[in-house]
Order: sequence, then C-alpha cells, then structure tokens
Amino acid sequence: MDIVVRTARPEDLEQAGRITADAFVGDGHTSADGDYVRLLRDARTRAAEAELLVAADPAAGGAVVGCVTFALPGGPWADIAREDEGEIRMLAVARAARGRGAGEALVRASMERARAHGLSRMAFSTQQGMHAAHRLYERLGFRRAPERDWSPVPGVDLWVYAAGL
Repeated sequence: MDIVVRTARPEDLEQAGRITADAFVGDGHTSADGDYVRLLRDARTRAAEAELLVAADPAAGGAVVGCVTFALPGGPWADIAREDEGEIRMLAVARAARGRGAGEALVRASMERARAHGLSRMAFSTQQGMHAAHRLYERLGFRRAPERDWSPVPGVDLWVYAAGL
C-alpha cells in the first residue's frame, strides 16, 4: 500500500479522532466511556497544540487511515520527552488498514519531524499489552527504557521506549 503521511487538515480531524478512539477502545486499551477516550477523539486540540500527522491512502481517494500526535519537548502533549527528544502519542491505524505499513510510515514521519526540529532522540510511552506496536518500535530501532516507566493514573502502568535518531 502506498501511504502518504502529511500534516492533518481541518477536514481530516473528525476521522482522525474517530480512528484513534476506535483503535484504543476496540483493542481493549481504554474504555469507551472513560475520560481518556474524550482526549483520543479530540484531534482538533491535538492538531492545535502539537503536530497531528495522518496517514492517507491515495487508492481510497486520500482517506485517512491512521494518525499520530508528534509533540516537542516541553509542549502540552509531551509526557516524558527530555529536551533533546521528540515524543509520539496516540498512534492509531484503522483496523481495515493494519498490516499495510501505515503505522510504520507514521512513526518514520515522526522521526523525520524530530530531526527537522534539531532533536537527536525520540521517546514515547506505550501500554504493556500493545504487543504489535512493540514489535514495530523494536524493528525501527527503539528499545525499552524501563528506568523511565511511569503511571499517569493509578492502575495504568506505561512502558517507555526510546532511540537515537
């Protein structure tokens, strides 16, 4: 599949939010009625306060099939990024588009954004049960940084992955 990764446009935001919420809820990573799902659906705020990148499928008329939030260190969407690190949040790919390279394209584009901002590293948090994502991250050179693992709220234990660029 040829995937085009680009900055989200206003007309992409509703679909990007839907894909993100559907992926996290559908894969069992958050509940459909929890507070976090509201953040997942709110692509408009993520696009305004960070960089929202979308994966579009030209074969489907440019339909958005995935998205990721790229955050700079110190920004409102950076949870764990150090001063030399970019951070990704809320990587999601529509179920029908999985296994076709959209997730990898989004991570690679985020790495390029970090380099363009003069950053030398990337880091991000992931839930322990996100095994397919872990395989992708490791294939792209990211490694676990267990000394940086953390819990944003009780009962949610996040792993940190990091890599030099």
